[in-house]
Amino acid sequence: MKKLYPNLYLKKVEDITIEILIKNKIKLLILDVDNTLIDYYKNLSQEVINWAKEMKGQGIKLYILSNTNDKKKVEEVAKKLDIKYKHFGMKPLKRGFKNIEKETKINPENIAVVGDQIFTDILGRK
Repeated sequence: MKKLYPNLYLKKVEDITIEILIKNKIKLLILDVDNTLIDYYKNLSQEVINWAKEMKGQGIKLYILSNTNDKKKVEEVAKKLDIKYKHFGMKPLKRGFKNIEKETKINPENIAVVGDQIFTDILGRK
């Protein structure tokens, strides 16, 4: 039986360091939006913007996969972070994850999913 738990738990997305990603051979982070990149009040902090810029500068690809059907909200965050996105991802269904994998041509073992919901963000990638 497969156990369902995250491989790593951090309080905020900015706690993900390049060292953690290199150690785990991660080349792509698939990111959720709500309560991950933006807070409950839809604020995108300067810290998250700086973190995303640093990750991209280190060669890490970032991609947003959100379950929201509010395309404008996801698009605004993606534009501010200068990364690709897919909204209405229907997580935990695997289609959105597989499409990103195919588009980026990055092997599954080099992809990590970052989000706040274990049954949508994490289960969809298992």
